[in-house]
Amino acid sequence: MDSIKQEISLTNAKRLLCNPGNCWLAAIVLLAAELVLNTVVIQGVKYTEIDWVAYMQEVEGVLNGTYDYSKLRGDTGPLVYPAGFVWIYTILYYVTSQGTNIRLAQHIFSALYLVNLALVFRIMVKTRKVPPYVLLLMSVTSYRIHSIFILRLFNDPVAMILLYAAINLFIDDHWSLGSFCFSLAVSIKMNVLLYAPGLLLVYLTVLGLPHTFVQLSICAGVQVVLALPFLASHPLNYVIGAFNLGRVFLFEWTVNWRFLPEEIFLARWFHLLLLAGHLATLYYCTKNWQQLLGSYAKLRRVPVPYCCQLLVLPLFMSNFIGVMFARSLHYQFYVWYYHSLHYLAWTTPYPVKIRLLILGVIELCWNTYPSTLWSSLALHASHCLLLGGLLVHTARSCDMTIFTSMEKDEKKVAKQED
Repeated sequence: MDSIKQEISLTNAKRLLCNPGNCWLAAIVLLAAELVLNTVVIQGVKYTEIDWVAYMQEVEGVLNGTYDYSKLRGDTGPLVYPAGFVWIYTILYYVTSQGTNIRLAQHIFSALYLVNLALVFRIMVKTRKVPPYVLLLMSVTSYRIHSIFILRLFNDPVAMILLYAAINLFIDDHWSLGSFCFSLAVSIKMNVLLYAPGLLLVYLTVLGLPHTFVQLSICAGVQVVLALPFLASHPLNYVIGAFNLGRVFLFEWTVNWRFLPEEIFLARWFHLLLLAGHLATLYYCTKNWQQLLGSYAKLRRVPVPYCCQLLVLPLFMSNFIGVMFARSLHYQFYVWYYHSLHYLAWTTPYPVKIRLLILGVIELCWNTYPSTLWSSLALHASHCLLLGGLLVHTARSCDMTIFTSMEKDEKKVAKQED
């Protein structure tokens, strides 16, 4: 009898940890645990100053009446973020007593961490792609992500919160509000534009050309409204400063290209090669993404449960490909794609052990400071393995979708009629 009870309890525990339908329960428990964990970290781990003071100095320049981006600077250099960053950090400037109340700022970012995690968890619950224990791996096990939020106070997490809010809104068919949030995210940091190729394809395939124009107008309008004081004063300096695509990063901070000689890392031809690889990979993926999104456009009208997987995957892949081909990844950039990695790993056809190995190696690479030849090589190898699995999965998914055979039959009929 005891052995039977033990087997039953083991089965229940396995179902609780492995059934994607239980992700909502795991999410609630983990959010409560994270609240306690973040408080303990704030109280017990020393804050490290990197960019916060510079952020406050840049904001002070605007508050003092300077709207020329070429003259706005902090200790770490010129202001290089769009106008949304200025207004968000202006609020933080006042709330934290001109940036001097660091402990309060940390608690604010702790709250932002929980909001970000809740938004990501909601995507996982909606898609039912990952088992509950993956949410545990995603939340409490990453030292680097906690550090980026509550020990460094970077602006990258603020941008990602708005990005995940936008994806949640797209899933719920609130397209205009989602576009508004997406553009707000871009206005805080340009890395969110890595999602833009996938999102443009989503607009065109799911909404059609007229509605795509509406959504793009919303995105553009948000940027213009937020930047009005700077555009009215020195428009060219604003565009050059806030959307400088030609920035050259310092080799000493790179996480992903440490195995290269510095002269190659800084060479213009190398940057152009990365751009070509980025665009070529996006082009290669476009056909399959379009087919997945076409199926989503049909299934969402029914609606079919969990079909939002077909929407989320192209968006996450678009961002991941951009990170793969990034000219340089700094440690705070990990948050750009960290919370989507688990979803992507569980989208590959690999066994669970390989998925966990990929995630573990990536985590190890991002926690190796300073980066080394081997850590940067291991990061690229993990990225390539993950991308290979994703490409195989998307190709198979397109062949297996219920609409594929219908579309093939329609083409055959059309040819016969011709």
